[in-house]
Amino acid sequence: MRYLMLVCGDEDLELTPEERRALDQRAAAWVEEMTARGVRVDGNRLARADTATTVRVRNGEMLVSDGPFAETKEQVGGYDLLECADLDEALEVAGQHPVAEIGTLELRPLHVP
Repeated sequence: MRYLMLVCGDEDLELTPEERRALDQRAAAWVEEMTARGVRVDGNRLARADTATTVRVRNGEMLVSDGPFAETKEQVGGYDLLECADLDEALEVAGQHPVAEIGTLELRPLHVP
């Protein structure tokens, strides 16, 4: 079963350069391990939320605005597409991601018609 894992956190969280480097190294190790296991299909980081463009169409008119869809402290900073046997495996994989310790990981199964 495929899950989209949204990697969310506070973009203004201040980390020392050493903390940032350690987090990046742990994230890279997670990516390498989960890719080797065959549970990480794809993924990437996203640019900061202030680079987002939001599109809505109402009554046939397209409305375009700068910024993310929702104003929240935590923003989506990246995503991973996971192929897991079930939610238990997806939870185990997410629980090993280093951002789980400082942010939020949201797992959503892909819709299967």
